[in-house]
Amino acid sequence: MSALAKPRLTPEEYLARERKAEFKSEYFAGETFAMAGAREPHILVVTNLVRELSSQLESRPCKVYSSDMRVRVSPTGLYTYPDVTVVCGRPQFEDEERDTLLNPTVLVEVLSESTQKYDRGKKFDHYRRIKSLREYVLIAQDECRVERFERRQNGNWLLSVMARMEDTLKLSAIGCELPLSEIYAKVEFPEEQHPAR
Repeated sequence: MSALAKPRLTPEEYLARERKAEFKSEYFAGETFAMAGAREPHILVVTNLVRELSSQLESRPCKVYSSDMRVRVSPTGLYTYPDVTVVCGRPQFEDEERDTLLNPTVLVEVLSESTQKYDRGKKFDHYRRIKSLREYVLIAQDECRVERFERRQNGNWLLSVMARMEDTLKLSAIGCELPLSEIYAKVEFPEEQHPAR
């Protein structure tokens, strides 16, 4: 006896279910993918980012959203929840619910062991198709490491890596500078494992 195929959802069906759900799920090509909970380092990094970005952008026409703001990648149909989203200028939403953003300027993902391959690979493939997106930032939670991808005029993306607490993440698209010491404030990294002697 064969297993029944799981019915595929339309984007409209997904949004109707998601808006009533008790937990968040991403959506792509008719399927939903439940999102796992975050650990303390992840939560602290996101909190630090939202605080610092909100402070620096307070008097500018930009908004900072935490991971509760859903983003739709219109060209591919992916619905996802980036850890931090910044939009400058007038936000464009999918509908009057104003819970699905279409035009992010900066997207940030805090990496975990289970998501880093996807965040660097297929998810970035989706994100690159958002015309408004200017910078994509990946932040490790278990070590001091920040990767910043910036869209160049020729459509290519330039990678910058920062790996010292003295370094500063410069987001030129929104005119913000974030010292890594602020991004990682109160985050405790796991102690390095030393081989037995």
